[in-house]
Amino acid sequence: MHLAYPAVLAVLLFCVGVYGVLARRNAILVLMSVELMLNAVNLNLVAFDVWLRDSLHAGQALTLFTIAIAAAEIGIGLAIVLAVYRNRGSSDVDRLRDTAETDAAETLPDEWTGDGGPADGSTGSNPDEPAAAPAGKARKTEATA
Repeated sequence: MHLAYPAVLAVLLFCVGVYGVLARRNAILVLMSVELMLNAVNLNLVAFDVWLRDSLHAGQALTLFTIAIAAAEIGIGLAIVLAVYRNRGSSDVDRLRDTAETDAAETLPDEWTGDGGPADGSTGSNPDEPAAAPAGKARKTEATA
């Protein structure tokens, strides 16, 4: 068998995987596309190992290592996707960006900074004075239940 057949198949698998990573919005489908790309690499490793007639079978050993890494990656990835789905109700990749962006005003306890003054820019001398939120930041509202 020629080396071109598995190489072309590996290129096609890898291209389908890249398309899946770039075009899909569902996190499960993105993980499946990454697995396709890893399988394309495994196919190349085994094909070149057979073609070179390596006595140590380094390509097959690297393939086993890659399969073990892929299994760990899919386990951790699915755990993260399930946790995000439970919290947000969707596994949309575009909505995952919201988890990384945090508002600095929400992290300050009782709207006070470390310098002794309020974080909202008011003077703090009049407690009845309505506090103005910093530019571009919304004040955190707490729901009463």
